Amino acid sequence: MKPIRVLIADDHAMIREGLRQLLEVQADIEVVGEATDGVEALERCRALRPDVALLDIAMPRMTGVESISLIKQASPNTEVVILSMYEKEAYVHQALKAGARGYVLKAASSTYLLAAIRRASSGEFYLSPKVRNDVMESYLKGQREEPQPKGGYELLSDRERQVFLLLVEGNTTNQISEILCVSPKTAEKHRANIIKKIGINQPVKMVQYAIRIGVVDPESWRT
Repeated sequence: MKPIRVLIADDHAMIREGLRQLLEVQADIEVVGEATDGVEALERCRALRPDVALLDIAMPRMTGVESISLIKQASPNTEVVILSMYEKEAYVHQALKAGARGYVLKAASSTYLLAAIRRASSGEFYLSPKVRNDVMESYLKGQREEPQPKGGYELLSDRERQVFLLLVEGNTTNQISEILCVSPKTAEKHRANIIKKIGINQPVKMVQYAIRIGVVDPESWRT
């Protein structure tokens, strides 16, 4: 049986080292690479095509949640497990909606992380025991209440929402074009469409808008 090929993405070197040591002693797991932020994780997944990408939820340039859909586009067979310090249900739903297979708390036992990686590689879902059991069930059954309308944001296409989050993170048009592997002209077109739909042009006000509608959590916002 081939080992599960895993990419580790975390902006803290000590955590990456600890995770590598944990995973490399597992007979059925192989660490194929590391990344220090969300953008590098996307690039490494595009190049290495790992079976599982283990992503920290809060990373520079692009968060774990923001990078999930892009990773799935770049490497469709790569499953994502989010490693997080946050127990809030909103984070879990955001991760699952974006396409994550697992959500493990950093405070949890390594046993749960290993289970999440193995389950994800088989196309199954896994949540840390401390995360309420009904989070997964309510999400999969579609029993959550419909969110309140978010105005112009609801008019954005999936690609425009990706660009919007990258803009909120402070990326320039050229940086966005590199991250998404599109031309600067295309990235600028998306930016113009976003501004037209949400009616906001100034970066600071764009961040405030993102926080207000709930797509960016002020508790995790990096200044």
